[in-house]
Amino acid sequence: MESNSSKIISEEFKKKACIWAQQFETFCILDNNQISNALALQEIEFALAVGEADAITGKGKDDWDLFRAFIDKHSGDSPLFGYLSYDLKNQIENLGSNHADGIGFAPLFFFKPIHLILIDQHGQMMVMSEEGDKICAEIEAIFIEEKNASPIQMKAKVSKENYIEKVEKIREHIVEGDVYELNYCVEFFAENTPIDPLQTYFSLQKISPTPFACFFKWNNRYIISASPERFIRKSLNKLYSQPIKGTVRRAADPIQDQKLIAELRNSEKEKAENLMIVDLVRNDLARSSEIGSVAVEELYGIYSFKQVHQMISTVSSTILDGIHPVDAIENAYPMGSMTGAPKVKAMQLIEQYEQTKRGLYSGSIGYFAPNEDFDFNVVIRSIQYNAASNYVNFEVGSAITYDSIAEHEYEECLLKAQAMLKALNAQIV
Repeated sequence: MESNSSKIISEEFKKKACIWAQQFETFCILDNNQISNALALQEIEFALAVGEADAITGKGKDDWDLFRAFIDKHSGDSPLFGYLSYDLKNQIENLGSNHADGIGFAPLFFFKPIHLILIDQHGQMMVMSEEGDKICAEIEAIFIEEKNASPIQMKAKVSKENYIEKVEKIREHIVEGDVYELNYCVEFFAENTPIDPLQTYFSLQKISPTPFACFFKWNNRYIISASPERFIRKSLNKLYSQPIKGTVRRAADPIQDQKLIAELRNSEKEKAENLMIVDLVRNDLARSSEIGSVAVEELYGIYSFKQVHQMISTVSSTILDGIHPVDAIENAYPMGSMTGAPKVKAMQLIEQYEQTKRGLYSGSIGYFAPNEDFDFNVVIRSIQYNAASNYVNFEVGSAITYDSIAEHEYEECLLKAQAMLKALNAQIV
């Protein structure tokens, strides 16, 4: 691929580039919105990968081996982009997923792009393509037309009453010692409801800019994500994971907003939830790391986003020599913040109490660099859309512990839903 560097790039150019990408069957947008998280801003702020020069699609069997082989094939060659669905867990443990799936993402998909646009932290652009100048000219010529989304109505797969009943049953499992934390999620959906995926993405970015935002199109399926959470990152010989547990709303009044931050920082319940998952993550990273190298770099960090304040912890380790980078991901998969602990029993109970196949929700989207460094998010705060069937949904959840009050957990789910409802111009009926 030829590289073509250019001038400082505006937000308008980024938007035009996203519109230009619509002509391709496959593309991936990663954007940190210049929002720093606990590991600060990265060298690349924005990536747009389009077209398939090479690709793999998971089939539900031996997908981790397929993934490893694809990374090996392109090592030192090109950045690779893709996603991992939650249901890849079934190929790690003796688990299954038999619930309805209205979206239909494959278990795994990765591709080597034909064209790649990267923008660094200084606003400088690099176009990796044999048609760099032509692509830039096409993008510059695009006219941005702002559209208002038509109002839509969404249904809850689980009623509030049923939700409360299930939370109480999950608490019984905690009392009995089956699990000590479980991430229980519910679906909101609309059938036969066409949306404009890109305009929805633009709206969600404006309403809720986050450091791990992404937009992915695969085979008429779309994921529109405002994720604030990193699952796992490899930088040279270091691994990092940054689980989120602990959420509180923002307030318009600055004094009240600071009070909410203090409430979150001092909440024994939220800290207990966070610590349980930090312990789980430490164990997950240790499986791929040098003995004694796992460290908690920050515990109970409070980070503020446009919609909510979050409690984020950062765990790091030194990767073992000889460990395949995909093994480091598989050994930590799926992320503990979306399961609970102990992980396998939590996933069994998730299947028992949830009513929707999670699919790409609580999976992961990210990239591999040519040197086999990688960075992957957690697919939360995300809208999914099947353009063939016009099925649109999102899922939200919270960590259930012994101290959970079901009514409060439901309110937390609705708080997490707000940005997605606004982006869709939707209401729950």
